[in-house]
Amino acid sequence: MEVEMKIRGLMMDPVTNMPIVILKDVNGSAVLPIWVGIYEANAIALEIEKVTTPRPMTHDLLKNLLLGLEARVSKVVVNDLRDDTFYALIWLEADGQTISIDSRPSDALALALRVDCPIFVEDEVLKNSKVTGAASDKVTSEELRKWLENLNDEDIGRYKM
Repeated sequence: MEVEMKIRGLMMDPVTNMPIVILKDVNGSAVLPIWVGIYEANAIALEIEKVTTPRPMTHDLLKNLLLGLEARVSKVVVNDLRDDTFYALIWLEADGQTISIDSRPSDALALALRVDCPIFVEDEVLKNSKVTGAASDKVTSEELRKWLENLNDEDIGRYKM
């Protein structure tokens, strides 16, 4: 089963100084932090903040290609978690056919923001995710999860990129 999520925000991991995309369940309180690279976080931040660049960035190019080919992104799904690595699929519709394309979650999320399509996470991924990734040994997974779940808008603003 897929759970619809929204990008709640971007923040820096206070321990590792790596960017984290925070996904939050639209109908509940499930939170999924996904650590991403600096460049991917920048691509997401540019779209969240509606910053226009003088030339198309990679995800803008993808959007333009899809529009030119008359293909539509119907959804993106974070569909798997293996060896502490998240996997995603981009679902496209074109010429009456639906296809899925393997993607890094950060790229799928950056594209989803640009084409305004829904974001989903497989229920099993939420159940199996551990908030350890880059966390310090001093902070337990449960403590970090509680901290992420209780973030408010003011907190996210404090850790802007």
